Amino acid sequence: MGTHMTTTVRACFAMLRQIRSFHHSLPRPTLLTILRSLVINKLDSCSSVMADASDVLLCRLQSVLNAAVRLVFSARKFDHTTPLLYELHWLKVPERVKFRLCVLTYRCLNGTAPHYLAETIYPVTSRSTRHHLRSTEISTLLVPSMLRLTLGDRSFPVAAARAWNALPPIIQNAPSLPVFHQKLKTVLFRSSFPDAI
Repeated sequence: MGTHMTTTVRACFAMLRQIRSFHHSLPRPTLLTILRSLVINKLDSCSSVMADASDVLLCRLQSVLNAAVRLVFSARKFDHTTPLLYELHWLKVPERVKFRLCVLTYRCLNGTAPHYLAETIYPVTSRSTRHHLRSTEISTLLVPSMLRLTLGDRSFPVAAARAWNALPPIIQNAPSLPVFHQKLKTVLFRSSFPDAI
């Protein structure tokens, strides 16, 4: 995980340095499009595997996001980035990881994700011994038990089930992926910026 983070952060900062050399000649919408395409997408790539990563690793990814938002607003190196992230409506890194993980889980449950991932998660209702429980009335997932807590907790079946079960039922039962995106981002945005809302 550390090697992956180092490679990702290095590649993102290299791209930011290139963009910084000509960003003054671009209108803000164009600059945002370039940043989303070349930096933010790289940052989000495979971010669902970063579930339960250490705060140190997530802070390294957050530093890339902070540098990108400072570039958009031509802010100084040590300027506080929370108001800038809020203005752009960008989630912080922990919430971005949770967003990607929950979207992938939604796709697994609705048959649009790769089969090898979809077959690793199970609704509570799939176990016959649990049909009489009240938890079967909502869309909760079984959290598998793992022998190794450090590695097992980061596996997709465990991380996906925990992230999904933490969502309100109104989000879990969204009728379509775009609606799910909208409702999920609203909740996570409030989590990213609790003092600003």
